[in-house]
Amino acid sequence: MENEQEKEFSQEPMQPIENTSSTEENQDISFNSRIPLDELKAAVTQLKDNLSKVIVGQKDFVELLIVGLLADGHVLIEGVPGIAKTVTAKLFAKSIKTEFSRIQFTPDLMPSDVLGTSILNANSSEFEFKPGPIFSNIVLIDEINRAPAKTQAALFEVMEERQVTIDGKEHKMQPPFMVLATQNPVEQEGTYALPEAQLDRFIFKIKVDYPSIEEEVMILQSHHERKQKNPTDLIEAVITPALLNKYRTQIHEIVIEEKIINYIAQIVTKTRNHPHLFLGGSPRASIAIMNAAKAFAAINGRDFVTPEDVQKSLNPVLGHRIILTPDKEMEGMSTENVIEMIVKSIEIPR
Repeated sequence: MENEQEKEFSQEPMQPIENTSSTEENQDISFNSRIPLDELKAAVTQLKDNLSKVIVGQKDFVELLIVGLLADGHVLIEGVPGIAKTVTAKLFAKSIKTEFSRIQFTPDLMPSDVLGTSILNANSSEFEFKPGPIFSNIVLIDEINRAPAKTQAALFEVMEERQVTIDGKEHKMQPPFMVLATQNPVEQEGTYALPEAQLDRFIFKIKVDYPSIEEEVMILQSHHERKQKNPTDLIEAVITPALLNKYRTQIHEIVIEEKIINYIAQIVTKTRNHPHLFLGGSPRASIAIMNAAKAFAAINGRDFVTPEDVQKSLNPVLGHRIILTPDKEMEGMSTENVIEMIVKSIEIPR
């Protein structure tokens, strides 16, 4: 009997994540736990195709925006001027059938300009709350590091708790709620560095690079063929809030085995005692990696997380949360280098 079971098991293809004791049990688990992800995968493809009407290249950028949306997180976008950071964020927001607002951060911007304020109603002789532009579904904050610390701090509560407290009264945000913020890494004059507490509230920091020469040619051709037509007119809303809520619920149901959870925990824990790092990742970083890995699995049509999903999440999740020691920073080492060293030092679960 044992020999027959061993023979049967040896004929079953090895799976990188699942741990089953027999072929029959594996078939039952696959059938019973399968999550219908075809609709989600098709919606993601449609969203990418929709953005590709205007956005040339930037596939990783677009995919991370989608993963951040599905994982219910906020995204910080960093890159030099002129590489379509703001345009991509605006077109991405238009692809979702929700309200959209844009806030241009400046040195003289006050917290009330973002959150709103209470105004005296002359007819009722009572104060009424007038919501600020943060009260929307997808909020684009352009050049977030231009505003002073007190205005940046106004975002702490709303980004984490999805609410704003004004005059002791809580005002809830309507779901979905997502902040897309941009910043320029080159020009530092007149800017204020984001505090670590605020950086930690972004699930991803996406670094956008220059396009390749082939993509540059395609950008020029696309711009010429549009003949000054507004690019936003080419974008249609392809996902509704109801569908988005459905997809997020499905992502929460994605299977993640204990060995993968331990893998994530080992990586984040090593960032806290690594000799090249001054500051490591928090438990919020571990949760962000797990949620992002689930979203990566879902958009690829899988109902289980693999180590590759985890590894794809590491740089955008940890890159802005960990800080190099001063000597390593002076040597030109990057956070990506340290993350790669940590990943190589930990055995990949199979």
